[in-house]
Amino acid sequence: MTIPTPFNMAEYVLRHATRLSSKTALEVVGSANLSLTYADLENRVQCLAAQIEAQTFGSGDRVMLRLGNTERFPIAYLAAIAVDRVPIVTSSKLTQTEIDAMALETKPNLTIADKGLPTPKNVPLIDDMAAVDFNGYHHGDPNRPAYIIYTSGTSGSPRAVVHAHRAIWARRMMIKDWYDLSAEDCMMHAGAFNWTYTLGTGLMDPWSVGATALIPEEGTAAEALPTLIAEHKATLFAASPGVYRRMLRQEFPKVPTLRHALSAGEKLPDITRAHWETKTGTAIHEAYGMSECSTFLSGSPARPAPTGTLGFPQTGRKIDLISNGEPSETGVISIHKSDPGLMLGYLNQPQETRQRFNGDWFLTGDIGTRNPDGSITFEGRADDMMNAGGHRVSPIEVEQALSTCAKISEAACAEVRLKSDLSLIAAFYVASDVIEEDEIQNHLRDLIADYKRPRIFVRVDQLPRGNNNKLLRQKLKQDWEADHGQT
Repeated sequence: MTIPTPFNMAEYVLRHATRLSSKTALEVVGSANLSLTYADLENRVQCLAAQIEAQTFGSGDRVMLRLGNTERFPIAYLAAIAVDRVPIVTSSKLTQTEIDAMALETKPNLTIADKGLPTPKNVPLIDDMAAVDFNGYHHGDPNRPAYIIYTSGTSGSPRAVVHAHRAIWARRMMIKDWYDLSAEDCMMHAGAFNWTYTLGTGLMDPWSVGATALIPEEGTAAEALPTLIAEHKATLFAASPGVYRRMLRQEFPKVPTLRHALSAGEKLPDITRAHWETKTGTAIHEAYGMSECSTFLSGSPARPAPTGTLGFPQTGRKIDLISNGEPSETGVISIHKSDPGLMLGYLNQPQETRQRFNGDWFLTGDIGTRNPDGSITFEGRADDMMNAGGHRVSPIEVEQALSTCAKISEAACAEVRLKSDLSLIAAFYVASDVIEEDEIQNHLRDLIADYKRPRIFVRVDQLPRGNNNKLLRQKLKQDWEADHGQT
């Protein structure tokens, strides 16, 4: 079905609000138990949208979101989009140094922030204004910018990814071919409000079909989630593999309402999937995507992914494996430029955007093999990107921060696997002597977010390099795992 023109993403997400005005749209579960009906949600979005419109100059102005793990985040996100302003999604964990760099690149016109979080310098904060009338959703070309999210690139610097209003339309393909989501569902997502996985899977998609979103309150331990799933009668549950691993440490109550679970953010280990299915009697359906494009490979209840695969291309997606510029049975997993979920590009980086394409195909950088049944098996990353709790992290960015430590002459980072369902970021450094871990962590604290910081530190005499002097991160990883890792 062709995307309507003109179009507004926020209006699409809230299209059921009038009809379902008294239905619960959002419940923050835990001791607080905050609940918003669809009428409450739409009213809060429209009130904030009116304030944003009054305090900015016009369509396309950018609004940096510096908000914690509360319902304020998705409300501000939709409010900005409603009036054709472009929200800049940022993690509350980022340091002042990181925020200043992002602001220099994105040039926000306004900031919406929680107290205590670093905010960009010389950018006005939204005022607590008296009520302003909402003048309606701004409509336009579905290909115009809607929001900006950040991801780490192989260059070492986080990249600003610009998505269009049409991105929400592409997510319709996930409703059937991953979620099996309907208005009758209660979707619980274990992630934080300000994580893009939660924002899409846990909030925007349930609201766009008229379902109820359940989000655990900030500070909820993974071990408490099984009880919350049962108490709030969740029908679907979504999390990253690391959360599943922690949840499985204890016994589960019976959850007769739970139909199945969803996983994304990193590859789900087969052992974790099997353990979940044994404990709960329900399946986990996995999806593969990236910051530059919403998930496009997945399994679903109607078509489960064969064991060990990423699943199948979703209906309506044009996906192929590219090797040496041509479609192949094994190659880089690639997305056609016509896919509505694909980004508009990297902000202010036209050359870097072009480099990610081979003709009409956007190259993900990950290698896959096509199976006879059409499913895709993940063969590994084509680069050295690391994964920390579902966040893709560039080793170069972490290495650059480590290099500012006076005692370190060289550093390299790699994601190392401790056992089949647990991997961590390790830092390998060259120094005259072993440096106390606390000293390095204290040095990194003001430079990079907590999730990017290594959890393992190894002093080495020298870093391995190839004939062209290229750093061999994979050799560091393999050597460490040979001595310490478990399978």
